[in-house]
Amino acid sequence: MAEWIRSNRPEYQVIGVDDLSGGYRDHVREDVVFHQRDLSKDTIDDLFSANDIRYVFHFSAYAAEGLSPFIRMFNYNSNLVATANVVNNCIQHGIERLVFTSSMAVYGIGEPPFDEADLPNPIDPYGVAKYACEMDIRIAGEQHQLDWCIIRPHNVYGCNQNIWDKYRNVLGIWMYKKLNNEPFTIFGDGLQKRAFSYVDDCLEPLWNAATRASCSRQIINLGGITHTSLKDAAALLSEVVGGAEIVYLEQRHEVKNALPSYQKSIDLLDYVDKTGLKDGLTQMWNWARQQPDRPRMHWEKYEVEKGVYTFWK
Repeated sequence: MAEWIRSNRPEYQVIGVDDLSGGYRDHVREDVVFHQRDLSKDTIDDLFSANDIRYVFHFSAYAAEGLSPFIRMFNYNSNLVATANVVNNCIQHGIERLVFTSSMAVYGIGEPPFDEADLPNPIDPYGVAKYACEMDIRIAGEQHQLDWCIIRPHNVYGCNQNIWDKYRNVLGIWMYKKLNNEPFTIFGDGLQKRAFSYVDDCLEPLWNAATRASCSRQIINLGGITHTSLKDAAALLSEVVGGAEIVYLEQRHEVKNALPSYQKSIDLLDYVDKTGLKDGLTQMWNWARQQPDRPRMHWEKYEVEKGVYTFWK
């Protein structure tokens, strides 16, 4: 997003804040003013005080949905506590709009396609945390007149995604496995359906979410026009990477079909699904092959050991 703003709206400076627990400094452009801080415990008041900040894009979170039942405290600190820090500063310094990326996880078990008007019913602590953040932001809007737009992205993937974290981003996990001569792994039968969305197609819509009057105080699904089973996605990626073995592991606790409605993103954000899954996977794979050999994310100890899946032990 920072790259898109600097390339397409160069009159705006971009200030980035991240603890780099799930990202890398060399992914940040040199013309972005970057501060390495942990939003769950570090102050950011000085950044607001020293700059005329108009829009805040809050993407920060540890988005390991399936892992969240085993790291509850970390999950709520990373998501809810960090968001409270951002919201406090947005209120205190009178920013024009906060754009918060929530998650499809808030829908939980519902009746696809998930519509923005559906009552959220999350099935894991990550979804609970995201929904709590949404509610906190809406309360800030009612009580403190904070303007906001809540975006619920659906399985966004693409270049610069963290492929070194084995707990999240299934397409990146498979690419890492191919690079290390390991088989693709699927939990359960692979018939779970997801709505994969290429990151480049989401960037201008996110800018529109911040700047358009019509997006004020709106909740909008972003992406997800095409639905694909994990089994088919694995087969397609195998074709892109020149072949891969596919191994099926035990079923985990997850939503079977996480499919969104998308008309609102077209009407309000001008979202266009330009990049088909095969083209997007090809672009991401070409990028992944050029990456350095980074250490893989691994949790040494979970907060809850009971019920941890065998493939994470």
